[in-house]
Amino acid sequence: MIRRLALAAAIVALVLAALGGGLWYGARHFLKAADPVTIAAASLEAVREQNVLVPFAARFVAVVTSEQSRFGFSARKTLIMPGMVRYEVDLSALRQQDLKWNPATATLDVTLPPLRIAGPEVDLSGLKEYGAGGVLMALTDAEARLDAANRKGAEVELLRQARDPLPMKLARDAAVNAIQRSFAMPLRAAGVEARVIAHFPGEAG
Repeated sequence: MIRRLALAAAIVALVLAALGGGLWYGARHFLKAADPVTIAAASLEAVREQNVLVPFAARFVAVVTSEQSRFGFSARKTLIMPGMVRYEVDLSALRQQDLKWNPATATLDVTLPPLRIAGPEVDLSGLKEYGAGGVLMALTDAEARLDAANRKGAEVELLRQARDPLPMKLARDAAVNAIQRSFAMPLRAAGVEARVIAHFPGEAG
């Protein structure tokens, strides 16, 4: 019985391998029969189906302080707030006109949708607060106002850090590399020697 099961498994494996080889041969045959523009159009549909690309994420820490004074008393609170920011590209916004094929140089130029920032996602477990002026906070709503001001200021600070040149460059480079690979691999599989250049609006291709 064990030998029969082993033989049956071997036969199934051979059949699956043959089917897989046939499908791969058919796919390669189709790709080789297609021109670069057709391959790029098919790649565009595959890329658009990914919907949103998150090529880069970064963690930042904001430190903000707010102060209030009333009735001769003052209160101060400092908030340390870490948060995660994602850099996204809406791939569903890619259109056929964003792709330009240059047959003279065998170059595919891809203009990406603008890079956008999502977040920040605040790490609540990492929040830290320091305060002074307990009398005013005990008698008035000063503490609630300070907390609201610090939270808003910290979110603004996290986004400011996220827009700094270095993380923006890292995110753009990661997105460009990912898209270039997505379009270059099908061309390479079809035996087309081509160069793919992806870039964001306003940047040189």
